[in-house]
This record gives sequence, C-alpha cells and structure tokens, in this order.
Amino acid sequence: MEKIKLFTLFFVVFSGLFFLFGLEIVPEHLQIQEILDSVAQNDIIIIFNSGGWGDTPLEEAKDFAPLIKEIQNTLNDWGYSSTIIPYRRATGKISGAKDFLNFFDFSSEALAEDLELIARKLPDKKIIIAGLSNGGAFVRKTIEIISDDVKDSIFVISIGPPFWHEGSQPENTLQLTNKGKDSLSAGEVKGLLLALIKTPFRWIYSKINGQNLPLARAFQAPGHEYGWSSPEVGPQIVTFLSNKIR
Repeated sequence: MEKIKLFTLFFVVFSGLFFLFGLEIVPEHLQIQEILDSVAQNDIIIIFNSGGWGDTPLEEAKDFAPLIKEIQNTLNDWGYSSTIIPYRRATGKISGAKDFLNFFDFSSEALAEDLELIARKLPDKKIIIAGLSNGGAFVRKTIEIISDDVKDSIFVISIGPPFWHEGSQPENTLQLTNKGKDSLSAGEVKGLLLALIKTPFRWIYSKINGQNLPLARAFQAPGHEYGWSSPEVGPQIVTFLSNKIR
C-alpha cells in the first residue's frame, strides 16, 4: 500500500513538472511587416487580447469586443484613425494553460519584443494594448518588461485582472476592477466559490439550450462584467485616453 501511495505521489508530481517544463510553448508573434504595411495610414494601433486562454478571435469575444469597438469609435470622434490587431497568447488550450501557470512569461516577452520593434520603426504612432481578465494581467505583465525608451508611446488598458496576478501598476496603465466590485480581481472567496459551484450547471444548461458555452466562460464571477455604459468602465477609459493621447 505504501508503495502504491509513493508511486501515485511520484506520478502526480512528475506529470505536473512535465506539464510545466516538458512541453514547449511557442507564443504567437505579430506579423510585423504586415502590420507596418497596414498601419501606415493610421494614427493608433490597438492590440486586442481576450480573457481565458487568450486565443478567442475578436468577432467571438462577446464580452470584450464591444469595449474595443467603443475605444476605436472614441478615437475616431477625436479625429484619430486606428486599426485593431488581435493577439493570441497561445495556439491552443494546452499551451495557453502552461503559459498561464508560468505567469505569461513566454507570451509577454514575445509581445514586448514585437511592440518594441513596431514602436522603433513607427515612432510617430501610438499603441494601445488592451486585455480582459487573464488578458488584463497579461498586458500589464507585458508593459512591465518593455524598454523604457519606447514606453511613452505605449498605453495599457487592463480590465478585471485576477487577484493572483496582483502587482504594480506601471505608468501609462489603466486598471479597471469595477471600483473593487469585481470578485475575481478582489479575491472575494464567498462569491468565487458560489460561482464555481454554479459553473457545471450553467455549462450543462447551455448545452441543452444549444448555446454550447465553453466551460471557462460558464464560470461567471460576480462583478466580472464590463459594459461600456457603466460609469466604472466607459468614462474611465475615455478620461484615461484623453489624458494620455488627445
């Protein structure tokens, strides 16, 4: 019996270490030349990164795409032309999970390298990187490692980053947590546990209704919804951008 317990413990530890260190993460790089060619006529580049594993296309990000579109509309109202460029932190759930467990070390370095190159080749352009939930923690991590000589042209909007990614708030960064009402950002245990209990039931119900909601999106933490019309969201973003860009 002791040998079985020891083997089980060894297997679990070994599997965890193999998952973290044995599988190679290949973060996606931006298509630099494509970007340089396409943004020539635009004033501002908006880099979009979703929540979850960071691989949700813009058109499918129902929770975040509306905010990105409103940011673009605001810039347009001020006379700035802009382009939206989606960024995928990973190429699948396994690499996404590993990058998440490594606190976005791989993907943040890849994006920081790309942004520095773009900023140096296009010094007259402004760059906004925006992320929701895990994406919010990711963009904040990215700006922390970008070289100081290009930081003045890069602005970060971090929305609802989870509490376990707590860290400093670098300059040129706006962090939104619904004024502390986001249970995932605040680490409010009771609300998160209740949301976790409801998750499998919400997921099954979505299957029955034909919505086919992914399990990750079936987890809905209280206060972790961000609508442009909310006084804690839209006006905060507009003020931030007005102070930094306008």
